[in-house]
Amino acid sequence: MTTQWCRVFPGLPEEVAHARHFVAALVTDRGPVEDAVLVVSELATNAVRHTLSGSAGGRFFVIVGLGADLVRIEVVDQGSELVPHLCHATEREEGGHGLRLIAAFAKNWGYTIWPDGRSVWAELVRASA
Repeated sequence: MTTQWCRVFPGLPEEVAHARHFVAALVTDRGPVEDAVLVVSELATNAVRHTLSGSAGGRFFVIVGLGADLVRIEVVDQGSELVPHLCHATEREEGGHGLRLIAAFAKNWGYTIWPDGRSVWAELVRASA
């Protein structure tokens, strides 16, 4: 059985910090807090920077699912023409490392394209699993 929480955030850069606090409050004592906060930070930042969620009046959703052995962090944005993918950024480049970080420590990650947006998610193994 998975318990889920969802919250909508305005598509503004400063809202990424609020998304981190939302996830940290839910995952504390239930899973890998630092990893979950990093995941939502990267996904929410990508939503604001690279999708229509970052446009005037835009928004993004954060969904947190807690199962017996997994924490699932999902960010639903308003879409763009780009598809989420692992970049081949060098260490000197400021951006392009987010999904590589997520892929390195998440059990699974992926995305789903919807008619009016998309969701990008990552599953983390709970500490108790």
